[in-house]
Amino acid sequence: MSSRIEILNDIAHRNVRIRPDFGEPHPHFVPIALGEFFAAAASCPIFFTKDAETGAFFAACLFGFEPGELLVDGAAAGRASFQPLDLQRRGFFTVGEHIGIDTAHTRFGSGAMLALFDEDGAPSNVLKKIQRVLGELTAGMEATGAFIADMLRLKLIEPIDVSLQFDDGRKLTLDGLYTISRDALNDLPDADVLALFRGGYLHAAMAMTFSLRQIAVLAQRRNERLTA
Repeated sequence: MSSRIEILNDIAHRNVRIRPDFGEPHPHFVPIALGEFFAAAASCPIFFTKDAETGAFFAACLFGFEPGELLVDGAAAGRASFQPLDLQRRGFFTVGEHIGIDTAHTRFGSGAMLALFDEDGAPSNVLKKIQRVLGELTAGMEATGAFIADMLRLKLIEPIDVSLQFDDGRKLTLDGLYTISRDALNDLPDADVLALFRGGYLHAAMAMTFSLRQIAVLAQRRNERLTA
């Protein structure tokens, strides 16, 4: 479905309604911002990967091992304990100082019932939440870019090999993923470690490495589904 981005306003979009869910299928790999690392790490493995067009790194979390697969509890029903900002803002964009709305997005299709504006044209609670999400996402992506730049400067980013074998005999390898090197992190001079700690980056890096434990959790959940 093609996009039709319009600048949101209380006249043209007074009667626009959105669905209570985020529309479209939940992706298995979702970009996240730095401030989301701690919440994401409790249920999803977090990786760096490269943008196919620019080659720049970005951070994302894994909800399943393949497109169309969701292994995080509640994700398939839209009730996962962690819901990335990038999902919450679906159908809405930052356009300069304004909010853009993609009226062709499925979030505004069948089942849409939540108003963006009240009868007086003031933003509804639904729209206020979207405004907060967009603000957090914009600031968060800038912070994430700075974090990644520091990780690259300190040579802490390394490729990770994720190779899995499941009870049905199928083997699966995930390519193009990167993480924080624990060895490189441990070898940093004290001054660099202190600077990372003061900047909040050390905790984020540790959250990222800790999140890798979720790979085994998701793999076990997949095997349980195979035998269910």
